[in-house]
Amino acid sequence: MQTVGRPEDIGLSGQGIDRLYGYMQQLVDTDRVATAAIGIARYGRMLAPAAFGRMQPDVGAPVQPDTIFLTASVTKPVTCAAVCHMIQQGRFDLDTPVAALIPEFGQNGKGRVAVRHLLTHTSGLPDMIPENVEYRKRFAPLEDFLKRIYELKIDFDPGMDIRYQSTGIAVLGEIVRRISGLPLPQYLQLVFFKSFGMKDTSLGSDGIDTERVAHVRLSPEQDAETWTWNKPYWRRFGAPWGGMFSTVRDMNVFLQAFLAGGIFEGVRVLEPATVADMIQNHTALMPGIPQTSKAREARGLGWRINEPRNTSGVETPPSERAFGHNGATGTLVWADPDIGVSCVLFTGQPDMCDSVEIRRCTDLVIAALTH
Repeated sequence: MQTVGRPEDIGLSGQGIDRLYGYMQQLVDTDRVATAAIGIARYGRMLAPAAFGRMQPDVGAPVQPDTIFLTASVTKPVTCAAVCHMIQQGRFDLDTPVAALIPEFGQNGKGRVAVRHLLTHTSGLPDMIPENVEYRKRFAPLEDFLKRIYELKIDFDPGMDIRYQSTGIAVLGEIVRRISGLPLPQYLQLVFFKSFGMKDTSLGSDGIDTERVAHVRLSPEQDAETWTWNKPYWRRFGAPWGGMFSTVRDMNVFLQAFLAGGIFEGVRVLEPATVADMIQNHTALMPGIPQTSKAREARGLGWRINEPRNTSGVETPPSERAFGHNGATGTLVWADPDIGVSCVLFTGQPDMCDSVEIRRCTDLVIAALTH
């Protein structure tokens, strides 16, 4: 992606960007965050990314514009994009029962869960398996998590409510593996990351330079555990729901490809109709979902949709068509089709993802627009 040095080159106010960067530096200076990077792109060009703080809390080298971050749940729409790419190829469709693709999934009343329900968080599955921490403590492989997910019961009928479900995204990753014959990390690398030139992006840390990865800020007790975000087990695990590593540049490429209808610098991966389907509000069209739930959040296929506006995901972009996602390691990405803008904000601060401060950063980006 072409990088520009002047905010004015992509329709941003220099003074407005100075206010944004000043605010982010203030977050570091007051120890609200230890690590941060931000990148803003528009119509296929990106303002040179800015970086703040250090690679590790209180110690280490300064963060660089190309520092790699664990993106946490920003992974989810990327995994969902792989599934939608397979739907685009005609391998299955949104209404295909998951049990038709993974027979073991159909036990304990899950036979009516369709691919659509996993993509929109309307399956009735819980977010995590009950033994999530225990599995991580014993370094369980992904296959063990999947076997446990297949045993779970759903808490409501599919399509009757919205509830965040990392377990459902895990199953989507397994669908990709079974139908394509490629593990999800390889599928993403081949179809998306290599095609779009996202050279610093990988599901799991095996494909990246781990010396360039910023640490997630944890308590001393958490960081002493052997299974948490900064440790080799979890970094290499490659969770389909939260194990992707990337840079602010690479994620802006991904977002700009969506804004361009599935193409970036002449390379098309997704068809415009696939992109349009992913970024529309699907949960608004499900008659069984209570209006209170629809008012609380809106879901596309993998993406959170800013219709209605909410404070749990894409915060305050100006258009109701904006889409994005956040992550528990203090990450937020969003894009607005009406103005061509994408923004990627990565920190290593777990309590930042739904914070007032991260919404303030988004507000300052919007305020910097000049046209």
